[in-house]
Amino acid sequence: MDAPIIVGIDVGTTKTCTLVARMENEQQVRILGVGIEPSKGMRKGSVVDMDAAGKAIARSIEKAERTSGLEIESALVSMSCTDVSSENSQGVVGISGRTIDNEDVVRAVEAARAVTIPHNRELIHVIQRGFVVDGQGGIRNPVGMHGYRLEVETHVITASAAVVENLRQAVAAAGVGASQFVLNPLASAEVVLSDSEREMGVVVCDIGGGTTDMAIYIDGDVWHTMVLGVGGNHITSDIAHGLHLPVNHAEEIKLQHGFALESQVNEEEAFYIHPFGEENPVTINRRELAHIIEARVEEIFSLVVQEIKRSGYDSLLPAGMVLTGGVSALPGIRQLAKKVLGMPVQVAQPKDLIGMVDQLHSPAYATSVGLLRWAVLMSEFVNTFEAHRPRRPLPVQIGSDMDWKKMKDWLRRLLP
Repeated sequence: MDAPIIVGIDVGTTKTCTLVARMENEQQVRILGVGIEPSKGMRKGSVVDMDAAGKAIARSIEKAERTSGLEIESALVSMSCTDVSSENSQGVVGISGRTIDNEDVVRAVEAARAVTIPHNRELIHVIQRGFVVDGQGGIRNPVGMHGYRLEVETHVITASAAVVENLRQAVAAAGVGASQFVLNPLASAEVVLSDSEREMGVVVCDIGGGTTDMAIYIDGDVWHTMVLGVGGNHITSDIAHGLHLPVNHAEEIKLQHGFALESQVNEEEAFYIHPFGEENPVTINRRELAHIIEARVEEIFSLVVQEIKRSGYDSLLPAGMVLTGGVSALPGIRQLAKKVLGMPVQVAQPKDLIGMVDQLHSPAYATSVGLLRWAVLMSEFVNTFEAHRPRRPLPVQIGSDMDWKKMKDWLRRLLP
């Protein structure tokens, strides 16, 4: 059978990117259509102007449909609002002294979902962190084990119901249904983290235009998530204020001449600007620009450090941090992050892409491509699991070790 067509819509504060793709194999994604459009009506990952946001999303979708030749009806949609919170939850089910099967795992995770959520919150993810069988913890795969009591430890992520609904309606205004919302750093992690980094302990930090999104992975699973309300737009605003420029000119200056470490900029480097109140171009030393940028980027990473320490997992991250998002392409940012964080830092971007990928080999599109990976996991789960569920409880193995791995990955990343 032909591989299914998968669609992801990354609705960011500064850009909206719609991707249409097909999975060539377990590693490679073939991009069939791309639609990139400046975002409108968005602030810090939330919709603030429904009409403007809906039109920007519609234009992005239209571009992707035109380049792919396909009509888009539903898609996975990224989420990066600041009103995201998380908590840990446990689910417990009885086994009655028999062998644990796949259906028992699903029942345990469903029980963990039954947490009390305020009416103004919406459940976004339930991510399993491990199992306990009859008091024995640290179990990664309980299927096939004998026991009387199965517990699952989960990480539950919720967001403001109003914020989620506004984003859902903005996408619906373009004639597309949001099949699921995926938190930005979780999507990005699908394409920038290796299995060894997940196991050792690592932070994925996605710095976008309006927010900085983080997820801490330890022992292969997500242990902590957070969205901070600072990002690249704050750097642009600082440049606009400091150099007396319109915001759009400040953004161009940041992209063309920006550097995150003042000490590494040659004192003789300079460029011209047209500030407010000046008829003729004014010469600006590049170190002056770097001074403005470094102050804000250092503040962002200081907030990141505070959040990591607040999580209590700061001593469990030997793999350090993986930076992604548009701001991570800023020259010098890796060195500054390493200096502030005191841990290994690398900048990552999507890979193993084929097709229409000219614009996508950048950290700015990690979330966009990551959504496609999630869509593949969801599709594989539906094909392997739902076919069995209506008729009978699932056997110990659905059919192969690979099928169980697909289901386990889905349980980790795709619930609810």
